[in-house]
Amino acid sequence: MKITSVNVRKIEKEGSRMKGIASVLIDDAFAVHDIRIIEGDNGLFIAMPSRKTATGGYRDIAHPINPETRTKFEEAILEAYKTAE
Repeated sequence: MKITSVNVRKIEKEGSRMKGIASVLIDDAFAVHDIRIIEGDNGLFIAMPSRKTATGGYRDIAHPINPETRTKFEEAILEAYKTAE
C-alpha cells in the first residue's frame, strides 16, 4: 500500500481542537475523505471518518487495521498539515 496523495484543509476556529480535514489517496485507486486533524493534550493526531450510531456513539467508517498502517497515515497527513497554507 502506498499513499499517493494527501490534501489538507486547515481550519482555524477559535476554541476548537479540530485543526484540519484531510483526504488521502491510496495507490492512485482508493480515496478516504474527512480524516480530522485534532489538537490533543500530547500534540496533533488524526481521527478517521466516523458516523453517529443509533445509540449515540460513534463508529469509524474507514480505518487502518494495524498500527503500522495507522502510523503511515498519521505521518503523511501531519507532514502535509505542516506544509499546508
